[in-house]
Amino acid sequence: MQKNKLCRHDGLRLGVVLFAIFIVKIVDSVELTFELPDNSRECFHEEIRKDQTATLEFQVVSGGSYDVDVTLESPTGEVIYRQIKTQFDNNQFVATATGIYTACFSNEFSTFSHKIVYMDFQVGEEQPLPGIEEHTTVLTQLETSAQEIHKALNAILDYQTHHRLREAQGRKRAEDLNERVLWWSLTETAAILLIAIGQVLVLRNFFSEKKPSQMNYQVMK
Repeated sequence: MQKNKLCRHDGLRLGVVLFAIFIVKIVDSVELTFELPDNSRECFHEEIRKDQTATLEFQVVSGGSYDVDVTLESPTGEVIYRQIKTQFDNNQFVATATGIYTACFSNEFSTFSHKIVYMDFQVGEEQPLPGIEEHTTVLTQLETSAQEIHKALNAILDYQTHHRLREAQGRKRAEDLNERVLWWSLTETAAILLIAIGQVLVLRNFFSEKKPSQMNYQVMK
């Protein structure tokens, strides 16, 4: 009887831990994809406490040469991070003061190409699963497995995000290439038709018979 109670207790605990894996989000994160028009600048603000760890990650999905200017400033106006015409990068830093940190993306150097930019701004470190951080003894096999599953799921989410970005970038490049090939093919077709019609008209003029009235007129001249 005692064994059955322990099994039910472990099963209930496992269910609670797995449920927490899917619904608990400890780390503050701003993850979005936005359009950056030409000659424009977009800024995002995040409040970070002192000694907190934060990570800024970005990638240009489509547009132009797939590059943007990026700057990250502290509440005092100090530039923590700056990149010029970069396609993708990530930067991790520790906040030196509590306040509003600003991440700006600039496309001001481009006069006609719009950009699609992905940004992930994470603040703070991920905490352990509920109930595990309070342990004073060694974790049980069940808790260790739950913690490993949690880490694996987070890694899978990151991989899925990067694969989606690569797929979107590849699809956009393929669509642009397809559009250029289409217009080039149409231009070649139009040029071939014009040359063919011109050759037919020239050859027809060479082999056409002149009327007697036109021949007499030329003799009289």
